[in-house]
Amino acid sequence: MLSVRFGGLLAVDNVSFSIGGNEIVGLIGPNGAGKTTIFNTLCGMIRPTSGHARFDGRDMSGLPPERVAGLGIARTFQNVRLFGELSLRENVIVGAYRAGGCGILGAMLRLPRHGRLERLARERADEWLERTGLAAYAEHSATSLPFGLQRVAEVARAMASQPRLLLLDEPAAGLNEPEKHRLGELLKAIVRETQCALLLVEHNMPLVMGLVDRAVVLDFGRKIADGLPQDVARHPAVVEAYLGA
Repeated sequence: MLSVRFGGLLAVDNVSFSIGGNEIVGLIGPNGAGKTTIFNTLCGMIRPTSGHARFDGRDMSGLPPERVAGLGIARTFQNVRLFGELSLRENVIVGAYRAGGCGILGAMLRLPRHGRLERLARERADEWLERTGLAAYAEHSATSLPFGLQRVAEVARAMASQPRLLLLDEPAAGLNEPEKHRLGELLKAIVRETQCALLLVEHNMPLVMGLVDRAVVLDFGRKIADGLPQDVARHPAVVEAYLGA
């Protein structure tokens, strides 16, 4: 059970759910339901008020973001956060470095370990640019790409860190229908080929229902449903939360 309180506001109220390996889970609900707060708690950006978040049986509650990333958890953000002054390849290399653990001192002193990490980071970046169909844009400024490709670039950067759990915060926001379809196919391929689990916050219900294995629904910080997407869509509490009684 996980709870997060901001002053007098109970943003997450005793929420509990699990994610299996090689599983795509949708975390859905109306605006203000607590979805992004849970993401930020899982990533170490917010400390839970009570309860615990566990990954592979380890309590990671209160760990800083860099420690959480080191456990094998990566995320994307609702607003694209690419580095505009860097090329697309350099942006993805940044993601690969997150998994290396060389440290600032190693980078400054150019220790042998840093050299190996740099080569590995470039190899991983090129691999994920190829796998996501972005290799032709590798030397372009990341923020000069069309918005749909920037969304894909964020996924490539996150996957370059070789996570075992990827948190996606509204990855389809701002995309047109063909781009949403391609994104859904890409995410399915990533899970199939890497066995990485995905936790997805998304408001586009057709995308969610066609993509996830399970859906967890929040409303006013509480879990109101958890199950197969087709069952959740018909759940009376879910219908009421989205459409009103």
